[in-house]
Amino acid sequence: MWLKTLNKIFCCSLIFFAFLGKTFASENCISCHKDVADSWLKSDHAKAMDIVSDKTVLGDFNNAKLSYFQQNVEFFKANNKFKAKITDRSTTPAKITEYQIDYVFGHYPLQQYLVDMPDGKKQVFPFTWDSRSKEEGGQRWYHIHSQEYIQEQDRLHWLQPLQNWNGMCADCHSDGLKRNYNPVNDGFESTWDNINIGCVSCHTVDAKHADDNYQSTKKIDGVWQFATEAKIAQWHSLNGKPRDNQFMDDCYACHALRSPLTDGITANNPFLDQFLPEFLVPPLYYADGQIKEEVYVHGSFKQSKMFEAGVNCIDCHDPHTYKIKSDSNGLCLQCHEVNTYNVELHHKHPIGSEGAECVSCHMPTTTYMGVDARRDHSFSIPRPHLSDAFATPNACVSCHAKDADGQNKTNKWAENQIKKWYGHNAKTPAELVQYMQIHAGQPSSLDQHLTLAANLELDVMKRATLLRMLAYYFPQVTAKQLTPFVKNDDPLIRIAAAQVASLVPATERTPLIQPLLQDKLKAVRVAAAQALIDAKVDGKTFKQAFDEYNQFMQINSWRAEGRLNYANDLYRQGEVNKALEQFKRTTEIEPYFAPAYVNLADIYRNMQQDPMVEKVLKQGLTHNPNSADIHYSYALHLIRIKQYQQALTHAEQAYTNSFNPSQYLYTYTLLMDNLGQTNQALQKLWQHKNDLAANRDLKDLALYMAQKLNNRMMYQRINAL
Repeated sequence: MWLKTLNKIFCCSLIFFAFLGKTFASENCISCHKDVADSWLKSDHAKAMDIVSDKTVLGDFNNAKLSYFQQNVEFFKANNKFKAKITDRSTTPAKITEYQIDYVFGHYPLQQYLVDMPDGKKQVFPFTWDSRSKEEGGQRWYHIHSQEYIQEQDRLHWLQPLQNWNGMCADCHSDGLKRNYNPVNDGFESTWDNINIGCVSCHTVDAKHADDNYQSTKKIDGVWQFATEAKIAQWHSLNGKPRDNQFMDDCYACHALRSPLTDGITANNPFLDQFLPEFLVPPLYYADGQIKEEVYVHGSFKQSKMFEAGVNCIDCHDPHTYKIKSDSNGLCLQCHEVNTYNVELHHKHPIGSEGAECVSCHMPTTTYMGVDARRDHSFSIPRPHLSDAFATPNACVSCHAKDADGQNKTNKWAENQIKKWYGHNAKTPAELVQYMQIHAGQPSSLDQHLTLAANLELDVMKRATLLRMLAYYFPQVTAKQLTPFVKNDDPLIRIAAAQVASLVPATERTPLIQPLLQDKLKAVRVAAAQALIDAKVDGKTFKQAFDEYNQFMQINSWRAEGRLNYANDLYRQGEVNKALEQFKRTTEIEPYFAPAYVNLADIYRNMQQDPMVEKVLKQGLTHNPNSADIHYSYALHLIRIKQYQQALTHAEQAYTNSFNPSQYLYTYTLLMDNLGQTNQALQKLWQHKNDLAANRDLKDLALYMAQKLNNRMMYQRINAL
């Protein structure tokens, strides 16, 4: 019976594993591993994806209806097919479009649906089934962006590439997935061995059935032990060797924000041979390293003391159900002494209350996709005393949103409460504060920045992020300054160093980076090849790494960011015509991606083709009328051709539309001064006095204007900042 059930989960077909020229049906695994198969059936992974059927679809397709701004949606069945009809009332007459649902995607706390589109694309339908219970607010249809109307002229619209299953989702939801993207016709011919996640997502076997990954999770090579009077357990090896957590690379493959280096995932291969990870750069993470955007687990966990201590995923999660081993504090008390940490003296909340749960303070949740609350795996300490200065959330205020009078609890309230309990603020290492300052855009000297990046008191993710952010603040570094990072033992540091190597003068860069072309990990080699694209390096080693880089670019060119990077690198190689072709193709594939127009305009500016600059930027504003970057680029173009009044209009639009207005403040107010609006410009600068205090150029501009207006009081105020 269990075999029949499993086969139904696998879409009533067999999964085949290929190795050494032979294929073996899934029965070969199940026949010996029934306990594992039964456990896996309880997992979310077992329901990652499937073909639509009455048994797999959770949503209400019994003529259910939903209103979303100017759209009405009806869900129904016809001829045994699951359908959705969208009536768009924003047009006259109303536009009616009917779609057939072909696949289910996930199951809890939401289930999404896929629609087959032309050119082999599968798009994620935006209307989603909330599969939580009614008591939790579920059993309803909702739009994934329910609080705002996503128009078709928006990158987040479900028909745009960012909602494409083949590129965004496929390799983590199906076994043996190959995207097979064709960058010429912008189409996919994706294939898979199994529509769902199965054994081969995490396991590979050879002819002798020796799956190292499986064996490494089964053998007992050590235990967590408490030393005498110790408060936290340490790993005690039973074989005299360091703990082997290499199997976690298979977890990271899907639980990480990353770009693929290969087409599809192969189990038991190093994570950094298959992916280039993203670091903690803004706006993906908050300044203290807490999750902000949908970044998954890798970047968080690598920051944690748990990672440094050797904790791995299956210390807390069952290896096949993937459920946590305990819903109580007992999970943490495996390694944290009960009489120290599971007492009110520590957590300051009544025993048994939600506030007394370890995860409430140290693993706060962020809700994605409307209903999916995910826990932060950095296991950080709440620091409300830093929240106002760095716009970081903290568990205290997130949990205690309102007081008894219905008033919002403030960060200051939380800070005072912690001082009352412990006599001080949460202890914060100076290195962390310095890191947060840089992450938040507060300047430091290059020496200070590099010293902090080398400080081992910071975790490896933050140190790699600091290296990556060198390009945010400094136009140049020397080979000598970057050398220790290029030679670092940690591959994340080497990757980040290679990614900013373009800051090193070309004459110094080649001998610095060339050794990384032979690095044992593909991610490092690809980053090194990209750094040396314009260095005219010859030889077999560079060619091999450059071929890997080209594969990386081809795989990721289905979305605008990937194709834009490819176009920029072609330009660096001196392939101007090819670069122009790819820039133009980027604007065609994703017309609502503003950076493509800005980059293309810059190329034409370098070629001294001002009419083309104007044409491209106007085209960009047609598709992206509120883009601060395009308005700013257009303002600079108009300044160059001495059309200052028009330039002011676009500089103002850049300032107004930006999430960070201060980045456009200098040009905007300087133009105002140039056009005789000095007093208004000074008042605008004073509205950003915090930025004046942090930015010497802005402060000098404000002082110049105050002096020009002979406004001594304002001059003194600015000078005192």
